[in-house]
Amino acid sequence: MNERIRVPEVFVIDENGVQVGAMPTREALALARERGLDLVEVAATARPPVCKFLDYGKLKYSKKKKTQEAKKKQSVVSVKEIQLRPRTEEHDLETKFRHIAEFLLRGDKVKITVMFRGREVAYANQGQAMLRRLIASVQDYAVPESYPKLEGRRMIMVLGPTKNHENYKKEPVLAPAPELGAPTAPSLPAAAAVAPTAPSAEAAPAPAAGSAGPLKK
Repeated sequence: MNERIRVPEVFVIDENGVQVGAMPTREALALARERGLDLVEVAATARPPVCKFLDYGKLKYSKKKKTQEAKKKQSVVSVKEIQLRPRTEEHDLETKFRHIAEFLLRGDKVKITVMFRGREVAYANQGQAMLRRLIASVQDYAVPESYPKLEGRRMIMVLGPTKNHENYKKEPVLAPAPELGAPTAPSLPAAAAVAPTAPSAEAAPAPAAGSAGPLKK
């Protein structure tokens, strides 16, 4: 730009986009200054390089403004994680639910994990019922992106906000336990039945009806 342009000749385009043509760089720079503008190189690989008359300060400000506006329009979605236990007390569940609703209403996704320890995995159905209750509680502004799924000693579900989350103005409320209804998540896979063990030797066939027994000596 301006004095930093070292080549002896440039091809000039004025501030209105009109091609002025090739001229010595010093002459082009003087002409730009007469108009209160900068001589800005826009195509350095051309022969001669192409330069344009611009208000560089205004151009720089405009680019910065566009970059800021683009960042504002970008929706940054993060995934928050909430952990529960199969026997989480009601007041603790309500506290966790408030956090879940807050995350969803501001546009974040929520990964909810029910942790089972030791023999607690026997309460998998209880954990699933808790997660279904949460699905019913947020159905007006969020949907399950993955339904409750048991993975080892963890049951995982992901909730994502719907377009309605921005317009939802009511106070989020945890659905009472008896009112689970609403969306139905797929049932957990039942444990495979154990087949009875086959006898080690085949039983001797029974004698046919009416046949004589072994001959006596």
